[in-house]
Amino acid sequence: MGNIGTMVKRFLSNKNTVTLIAIFIGVIILYGFYNWRVKSAVTTQFVCYATQTIPARTQITQDMVSTVKVLSSTVTQNMVTGCDRVVGKYASYATEIPQNGFFYESTLMEKEEMPDSVFDDIPDGFTIYNLPVTFESTYGNSIFPSDYIDLYLRTADDSDLLVYGKFIQSIEVLAVKDDEGRNVFETTVETRTPTHLLFAVPEDLYLLLKKAEFLGLEIVVVPKNNGYTAEANDTLVSSAWLKELVLAQTAEIPDECVTQETGTAECRLADDIGGNTGGNPNQPQTENE
Repeated sequence: MGNIGTMVKRFLSNKNTVTLIAIFIGVIILYGFYNWRVKSAVTTQFVCYATQTIPARTQITQDMVSTVKVLSSTVTQNMVTGCDRVVGKYASYATEIPQNGFFYESTLMEKEEMPDSVFDDIPDGFTIYNLPVTFESTYGNSIFPSDYIDLYLRTADDSDLLVYGKFIQSIEVLAVKDDEGRNVFETTVETRTPTHLLFAVPEDLYLLLKKAEFLGLEIVVVPKNNGYTAEANDTLVSSAWLKELVLAQTAEIPDECVTQETGTAECRLADDIGGNTGGNPNQPQTENE
């Protein structure tokens, strides 16, 4: 045993021998690490992808998807890999999924999660106005959501003279929709023809626009440049004369009367309901009171 120990000591005391052993161990470690990296890099898995372009708001069916083998290293955390988690859901209302594109959590929604985003965040006291338009009146479909536009009014006066001028200024377009209520610019697969512009205006301007519309006056859309949108001001009536022209042809409503089940009419303003401290706010007031 002593001789063996002495031989081992002599063997390890040789610098050349130690160097060779270190090199050999290093090569083994490097080889093992290289193999591990190569295997990790070439590991694959199946991922669901779109076999066709899927427009926004479209329910995804089995014939729209398939699977493809990809490197595991390319799969991100929010990628939906299984087609069973894709079929039956909807492409997000704000996203078009391109052909051969992958699916992500942010691009998929359940049916009940599909709001019409145009109605989100409408300020208090504002009302959505739906203005009929055509391809021509939108300047060849050149008006986009978030653009600021002006509205002009066209009619004739009592002498049959043409009346044309700026009516309301600085209105933000919330949505451009076609005759099926679909957002015109949510897809690049098909060309959709605009039939309505949606925007939100204060209640008094909403009533003014509806009165002009019911009177048969022509409301003309006039787009502006990017600077007009970037430096947008408040939405205001541009011409008191045009406003008076509309109001002169309509009747004033002094109050809002609601006929009760008893046949009597309650004629209190909405702002007054519940605000009268001198009596029961739930007690109807009739015209004879």
